[in-house]
Amino acid sequence: QVQLQESGPGLVKPSQTLSLTCTVSGGSITTTHYAWSWIRQPPGKGLEWMGAIAYDGSTYYSPSLKSRTSISRDTFKNQLSLQLSSVTPEDTAVYYCACKDTTQAMGVIDEYDYWGQGTQVTVSS
Repeated sequence: QVQLQESGPGLVKPSQTLSLTCTVSGGSITTTHYAWSWIRQPPGKGLEWMGAIAYDGSTYYSPSLKSRTSISRDTFKNQLSLQLSSVTPEDTAVYYCACKDTTQAMGVIDEYDYWGQGTQVTVSS
């Protein structure tokens, strides 16, 4: 069974870049047809799909976050990474990595099969 674990700093200052890593076990991030996404949930709000990296390395981003978001991977370490630049307090959220076995409709959050436990990130000076 695929397991995902997010890691990174819990506190980021405004205007800085948020950097998170998702370590995957029990499966390879290069497995054909799999999509690996970053999803966040601000306090009191719903889940928001941020972007994804597919099994072949292709990247996809939410239009609302595309200008500030970068998703990459390290196939040797079986990890994916998220960078979100120019953060504000509105970027405070629990950040999740998740995966599903299709690259169709990546923004449909209900279709993700496996999730990490999430990591809290607070943006504050």
